Amino acid sequence: MNIYPIKFEPILQEKIWGGSKLRDVLHKNTDKDNVGESWEISGVEGNISVVKNGDYKGRSLVEMLKTYNKDFVGSKNYERFGDEFPLLIKFLDAKENLSIQVHPDDIIAKKDHGSFGKTEMWYIMDHEEEAEIIVGMKDKTANTEILRTVGRENVYDVFESNRVRKGDAYFIPAGKVHAIGAGVVAAEIQQTSDITYRVYDWDRTDSSGCKRELHLDQSVKSTKEFEEESKKDFEVKANDIANVVECNYFTTNIFEVRHQFDREYSNLDSFVILMCVEGNSKVTINGYTETVQTGETILLPATANTTHFTSNGAKFMEVYIA
Repeated sequence: MNIYPIKFEPILQEKIWGGSKLRDVLHKNTDKDNVGESWEISGVEGNISVVKNGDYKGRSLVEMLKTYNKDFVGSKNYERFGDEFPLLIKFLDAKENLSIQVHPDDIIAKKDHGSFGKTEMWYIMDHEEEAEIIVGMKDKTANTEILRTVGRENVYDVFESNRVRKGDAYFIPAGKVHAIGAGVVAAEIQQTSDITYRVYDWDRTDSSGCKRELHLDQSVKSTKEFEEESKKDFEVKANDIANVVECNYFTTNIFEVRHQFDREYSNLDSFVILMCVEGNSKVTINGYTETVQTGETILLPATANTTHFTSNGAKFMEVYIA
């Protein structure tokens, strides 16, 4: 197959909590004021990504997988996932609080939905003053039945909240209750799954005056105890790799490009996803160059080798499956 930095058409999702920053700040093509998510690379049925550049323009992610299989995603990944792309890559704009929610693990998701579970991570790209997130329960030993009692009067007694800063990263394993708060713009990396169990939705109503459905039975069953902190510690250095998350479902690193930087991928045996979270950069492989700016995402096929970056300060989230 031809190796070059592949871009996909963003799939924009209107949300009750969405805003206009994906359009106004990340330059997504929409005239809507309530776009909450830009699905950058998606294999979710009904929302399949389509290539927007180069030789494969117009071809779907599924078609690329079925045609190029291990050359596209790597031998181990193709053996493990077949023609299902294993990750869903997003940018999010939370004008309002997202629901407090939890996602099922692989066992529950497969049994109840025939799906992957949903382990995910966030990288905070921007935020309003005093914006926060919810990550986990305050009492790690609490009976999960307490989720049935959550309301506006006790939400911050039950759940941990954290004030966010630009450049923070959080790892959210399946089974951990969480919520992105109002004013946060984030990059999200997750398993390919769109299963969300809502615990509490801030008593809001839609345009018809109806509250969104809660999923308390499923939430109680899926929520787990976690001792490990969700916030990840790492240090970003110029032209060097900082590991942020390493789990069974994805590895995520971050690096900053200062002037020139070469990254070797030939021994990885995985596709590589690069999310530009700050600045802009030229990305060159096999003589093909793409310019990537903040809020854009590219995919390098598994047969990619040395990739050359040129920038005065772009930051990339680098994602693959080890």
